[in-house]
Amino acid sequence: MTGNDERTRVGDDYPARIYVVFSSELAFWHTRAINYVWSNRQPIDSSWLSAFTGNAGMIAVESGVDRIGQWVSESRDVLADYRRLFGEEPGRVNAVAIMTDTDNTSAAATAWYGDIWFADK
Repeated sequence: MTGNDERTRVGDDYPARIYVVFSSELAFWHTRAINYVWSNRQPIDSSWLSAFTGNAGMIAVESGVDRIGQWVSESRDVLADYRRLFGEEPGRVNAVAIMTDTDNTSAAATAWYGDIWFADK
């Protein structure tokens, strides 16, 4: 996928995306999510809120076409990323989801995902 602007609704597609979903113990409707994405044009480690909701933050862990066709491993400090995106302490992680997403741009993409795990620092 090239040319799309992921900061807009019509461009909100990513060839690879991993969601980490959090919810509050006291308010289940206060769900937030970090989306780790392979961006088309945003710089690596840049962040922005989803074009659809302020409860989902995006972080570009890869960008552009230079590493297409390569196996890429990523490691993130999820707690620090949450604080950076939302300026508060997270609830507990309730779900992790993966997505290869082209519904807004009608493009085509393929991604492979390996094991995903959480570890103490």
